[in-house]
Amino acid sequence: MKKIIILAFLLLSIQLSAQMLISPYDAMKAAYGETSEISKKNIVLKNTQAKKISQDAKVKLYSKITRVFTAKKENELLGHGILISRTMRTKTVVVLYIITKDSVLKSSEIIAFNEPMEYLPSKTWLEQFENLSTDKRLRVSKDIPTITGATLTARGLVDGSRVAFAFYEEIIKGK
Repeated sequence: MKKIIILAFLLLSIQLSAQMLISPYDAMKAAYGETSEISKKNIVLKNTQAKKISQDAKVKLYSKITRVFTAKKENELLGHGILISRTMRTKTVVVLYIITKDSVLKSSEIIAFNEPMEYLPSKTWLEQFENLSTDKRLRVSKDIPTITGATLTARGLVDGSRVAFAFYEEIIKGK
């Protein structure tokens, strides 16, 4: 009986974990070069910081813990990657928003996606998230078009970008 329960638990936990498409380290290396040094840090937000970020982003935060990756080359800061996890429908999607030291969104990489793969945005659609200033607050259907048949995915990625931008402005830049 114990073996059946353990087997059922393992099968359920496999289905609940998101499918990793690329590691955050690999995404940062692709963005900043193979010779860049990548470090990671978990930042725990204070209640006041979380409230400010949520208000600025106009999105509810799912967690006060955010993982930030930093890219450096020869001790010179190149940029950051902010890992944002959101529930799109019922499953988790994790996106790394890569921001340069000049406060420009360089790219967005979907790290893990457990929704049906037909909802996965194309590279062309994701290119809309390149070269955007972090002080811009994107909106679906106004700044970023929806994806036919995957409106919730588009909304989730845009909401995630606003959280990443607000986090960057509040915590990393320290406004």
